[in-house]
Amino acid sequence: MSEADISSATKRRPDWAALVIAVFLIAVAVVVFWDASHLKTIAQYDRIGPSTVPKVVALGLFCLGIWTAIEAWRGDFPEREHQEVAPVIWIVAGLAGQMLLLRIAGFSIATGVLFALTARGFGKRQIWFSLPIGIIMSFIVWAIFSQLLQLTLPAGPLEHLFF
Repeated sequence: MSEADISSATKRRPDWAALVIAVFLIAVAVVVFWDASHLKTIAQYDRIGPSTVPKVVALGLFCLGIWTAIEAWRGDFPEREHQEVAPVIWIVAGLAGQMLLLRIAGFSIATGVLFALTARGFGKRQIWFSLPIGIIMSFIVWAIFSQLLQLTLPAGPLEHLFF
């Protein structure tokens, strides 16, 4: 084998992550199509009904899945950059913290925690600084939505202190 054959052979390995994504796209397409085919149709004179758009979306997802599988099998996707896991963990921890604290601590504190941990995930290391900023901004958003727009958002001790 020549050097060109060796480099092309190593370059054309299947991209297994992309193949997993292709299988996922095809599975979602099948579920959407199955769900759309079970929608009740009202007697009508047109062929276009409530299941038409979901079936078109399912067809598009299926085609994207097949295309992704072909490109992945050929190894045509570009080399992916190294992924940092720590920022993702900080952001997911912020989302989990908000969901856990929303009913207990209220909107302002829970969303302030989300803000601080997301800022930490994006590189802002001073949580002691970003947490109060997030709580203040979230409280302003809560006050606008709750008091001015009369929308119901979870209120906690901070919101009850002022309103």
